[in-house]
Order: sequence, then C-alpha cells, then structure tokens
Amino acid sequence: MRIAYFDCIAGASGDMLMGSLVDAGLPIAALEAELAKLKLDDFHLRVSKVSKNAFGATKIDVEVRDDAPERYLEDIRLIVENSEITPRVKERAMRIFKRICEVEGGIHGMAYDEVHLHEVGGVDAIVDVIGVLSAVELLGIKRVVVSPLPMGRGFVKGAHGQIPLPAPATIGLLKGVPVYGSPIEKELVTPTGAALLAELADAWGPMPSMLLREVGYGAGTRDLLIPNVVRVMIGDSAASGPWISETITVLETHLDNERGETIGHTCQRLMAEGALDVVSIPAQMKKDRPAHVVKVLAKPEDADRLENILFEETNTLGIRRSDTRRDALPRKFETVETRFGPITIKLAQLPGGGLRATAEYEDCRKAAEVHGVSLNSVTREAEHVAAHQFGIPH
Repeated sequence: MRIAYFDCIAGASGDMLMGSLVDAGLPIAALEAELAKLKLDDFHLRVSKVSKNAFGATKIDVEVRDDAPERYLEDIRLIVENSEITPRVKERAMRIFKRICEVEGGIHGMAYDEVHLHEVGGVDAIVDVIGVLSAVELLGIKRVVVSPLPMGRGFVKGAHGQIPLPAPATIGLLKGVPVYGSPIEKELVTPTGAALLAELADAWGPMPSMLLREVGYGAGTRDLLIPNVVRVMIGDSAASGPWISETITVLETHLDNERGETIGHTCQRLMAEGALDVVSIPAQMKKDRPAHVVKVLAKPEDADRLENILFEETNTLGIRRSDTRRDALPRKFETVETRFGPITIKLAQLPGGGLRATAEYEDCRKAAEVHGVSLNSVTREAEHVAAHQFGIPH
C-alpha cells in the first residue's frame, strides 16, 4: 500500500502541498492534463525550482488571468460537476468546499449555502484543491499521515480587513487536529491547506513505518527564519505480508492504590473516548502490594487526550508512552440475515487469502435479549451463516 507522510515544517497551503507532490515525482504534464478537465481557461501553472534556506524545492504558482468573482458553494459545485475529473476527486473536493462554507457560515452567523467565498472561491483556490486531490490519486497514494501543524501569530489582510492569526476559518477547519504554537508572525497554515489536510489525513502524528521511495519539497512564497516548505515522504507499507502496517501509541501505568470500580470506570471511559483497546492486568508491585497494570492502545493523534483521562480518573503519578508498529489484517464489515435478525460480521483477510468471520458482540447481545436465547446461540448461528455466505471452510 502506498503511503504519504506530509511533514508540515512551516505549515501548509494548497500550492505548497501540490508543489511537494510534483517534487516527489509527479510529472507536471500529468497534473496539467487533469486540471484541464476543469474546463477553466483563465489560469495556468508556473512551476519553478527555488531554494528555501538551502533546501531545493518546487514552487507552483497558479497564475489567474482574470480576477475571480466571489462564489457561492453552488457556483463551485457547478464547476466541479461539469468537469471531467474523476468521481472520487469530485466527491472529496465538494466535501472540502462544503466544510469551508460551514465553517465560514458559523463565523459570520449564516447558513453555509449563503456564504460567498472570497479568496477560497477564487480560481487559484479551486485549482489548488483539485490539483492536490488529483496528484494524490495519480501517485496511487492510499493512506495519508500528517504531522502536527504549526500555528503562526500576527495579522493577515483579508476581504473583511485585518484578520488575526491563526485565521478563524483555519482554526474552525482544524478542530480535532493536533496543532502547536509557533513564534513566527506569519500565516503558516492557510484555510485551503487546512481543509485539504483535514480531508486527506487518515492519521495525524509521527511518520508511519514505510519503505521510503520518494521525497518532495513544496515551497511557500515567503522567506522565513525556517525553511518555508512542506516535505512529503512517499513509500510502501513496511509490512512483509498482506496486512496493514501502522504506528500506534502505547500508554501504560501501574496502579497500586486504586479501587477496582475506578479502574473499571476509567477503562470504559478510555474506550468511549476513542482508545483502540484498553487492558487491565493484575500485578504484584514493590513491598508485595497488589496492583493493576493499565495499558492503552491509541492512535498517535489521540494519545494526549487519553493520557489526560488517565491522570484525571486515577491516582497515577506517571504514564509511560511509546510508539510502536502494529500489523493488522485487512478487514471489512458485512451483514448476514439470521433467524435472530440481521447481525454484523467482521471479515478479516488471512495471509493465505482466506477469510475469518467474527460476529459483532453488541448485535449478538441485543438479539439474544430480544429472542430470549443464549449469546452463544446467536453467535454460532451468525458465524455459521457467514461461513456459507462467504465460502469459509468449517
């Protein structure tokens, strides 16, 4: 599986992301051919090699020959839908522009379809969005991971005058995304860059395990104290089998003076808040005190939030944290019809090509309660039906 890691050293904008993908090996002719499908005649790409603090990078400028009018979401939808770009790019692009309108509408107190976009509705912004999405598709990238994003300070001039940084639209688009403050008094992450990364990112955090194939640098316009570039690293999954290789964070703490009910409550809350798994293991600690080891598996972007829950809910004074590689079998969910009603089945693809079917607990538990039968009866029935339906040997 092809993976891309966007290392946002100095933030991100649409043209920087597009430049990084071209620098990583995407032929500019292939990108221009996709953008031509937009049927917009009032722009062209200017591609140049530049140096940013001694880093060679690709700079892409979308040069517009006619000032773009203010556009509503419906205007952009017509441009996208009447184009010949791929259905996947159309779908993702409209999610991005709708999300931008929703955020802008929230800021200005109006419905999203009443928002008229200024900078983000221009031809250059439309080209940035379609260009980046098309580049990801052309390069065969199936998974995107993004580093935490730096937030600059200061002010930038917009259609409504001076806007404090980070721009309100950028902040709105990055809710739930890991960010950190930067002392640089410039706009580091633009609304277009924020919207693109929020759509593209499958995960946020450290670089995932991969067999590195290509590296690309996309340049921004300004010269900063740091290299004003986005760095993209593209590679293949490092797994040696047909499984998915990913980076997860492990949080672990020892609790030797905690009530059992508190530990149970904490584990339930961690799962409800997005932990991949939580384990509580009985242990014997120093001075022969009985204790529990609580171990939490988390996505890297969720680790800080889950660590806070451990500190809040327990009397722990310290939590160990490590990033590790997890190899996971590809899986999908299907529904089978049983005499107890529909039951969700998790189908895992085994290394040899076969399938393993596991009935989802909650569906089975509810069906058992409704029909007054044992949980085991429902589980066996569902997995038996799944075996016949999907050709799984008994």
